[in-house]
Amino acid sequence: MTDRGNFGSKLGIVLATAGSAVGLGNVWRFPYMTGQNGGGAFLLIYVGCILMLGLPGMISEFIVGRHAQSNAARAYDKLSAGKPWRLVGHLGIITSIIILGFYAVVAGWCLFYLYASLAGHTGGSSESIKNYFSSFSSALWTPLLCGISFVLITHLVVVRGIQKGIERASRILMPVLFVILLILVVAACSLPGAIEGVRFLLLPDFSKISSSVMLEALGQAFFSLSLGTACLCTYASYFTQDTNLVRSAGQIALLDTLIALLAGLVIFPAAASVGISPDSGPSLIFITLPNVFQQAFSPMMGYVVSLLFYALLVFAALTSTISMHEIGTAFISEELHMSRQRAATVITAIASAICIVCSLSMGAVPQFTVMGLSVMDFCDQLTANIMLPTGAMLTCLFVGWYIPRRITHDEFTNNGSHNTRLYSTFLFAVRYVCPPVILLIFLHQLGIV
Repeated sequence: MTDRGNFGSKLGIVLATAGSAVGLGNVWRFPYMTGQNGGGAFLLIYVGCILMLGLPGMISEFIVGRHAQSNAARAYDKLSAGKPWRLVGHLGIITSIIILGFYAVVAGWCLFYLYASLAGHTGGSSESIKNYFSSFSSALWTPLLCGISFVLITHLVVVRGIQKGIERASRILMPVLFVILLILVVAACSLPGAIEGVRFLLLPDFSKISSSVMLEALGQAFFSLSLGTACLCTYASYFTQDTNLVRSAGQIALLDTLIALLAGLVIFPAAASVGISPDSGPSLIFITLPNVFQQAFSPMMGYVVSLLFYALLVFAALTSTISMHEIGTAFISEELHMSRQRAATVITAIASAICIVCSLSMGAVPQFTVMGLSVMDFCDQLTANIMLPTGAMLTCLFVGWYIPRRITHDEFTNNGSHNTRLYSTFLFAVRYVCPPVILLIFLHQLGIV
């Protein structure tokens, strides 16, 4: 087996792992979910869910990964002594590869819109903006090449290894992403009428709270932190033994939530200034926001804001695709005894094949369907509604009930040197709180509750 390597610093651990969680879910999904579910009330519940569900779930995957010091499949296999629990690791790896394939399609769209913004093609009337996206997304070659290009960019980072590839990229991408967000927040909040958008996001209207809003917030917290993809488990296998798992989880959750909040402080004030509601779902970043930026800012400022926003989306998407690629690369490298370069090439080829089929199913070849859905939508629903919650729930049950308490205690507390008083709270959460809550999310996503 090749030398696995480790992250070189505590900052590298936090930035790389936070980068794996930060993605389009923070910059795109969080704002439109917040817009559809009551603004500040949704945000308040979301933060509570991060604390109740996110932190215990993250720490559970950290425990499995760092203790085993191996890819996700082997990690669960080691801790279960060959029993069926090992399949949880395999499930996470398969999930991550599928997500990488269809996520690259949307990431490719962001890459194209970065070019379109640079070339000044994202302006015009509302109808022309809508037609521009429709024409692009249903074309044959352009979205296909953009998606594959994104997979190849990801490959170039992963193939360089942990410290020289993933950690170095994260040290660049995460600060740049944060700076761009701050610039956009200042620009958006300086607009006339922007204060209404800020109030909508930060001042909770408790009359908006319902069981549906609570479940949507739970689901957003769950997906935002990448629970159930084996990503956190894989990255934790590169943690050093002196890494404080609880502190790292807290820092990562804080960064992830802060970036989602800042994205909201860009989109809601800008939308409020022109009287547009940012709750338009998947079309938000490609149809609604170009219209918002055009109306809210002067032509030159609108050009700059649009360019920065799509650069932000590309960077956010890249931090996520890197982590999803690494999950499969680590598995292939260790289980088939391949070099990192060859293993990464295998994952790149598989992800590119999925990307091609998903991209074609979005318009160029509408006959590519599964169960009445485009291949892209089917992959999205399969992973989001079934595979992710199943993997996360099984991980909590595995850590809470199967792994010996001596192991979970030693990993959680770094052999008794940290957080000993919090261990009982953590164990209660992963045994009695997280599994039923994740089950509720699972049933809600399937439309049962």
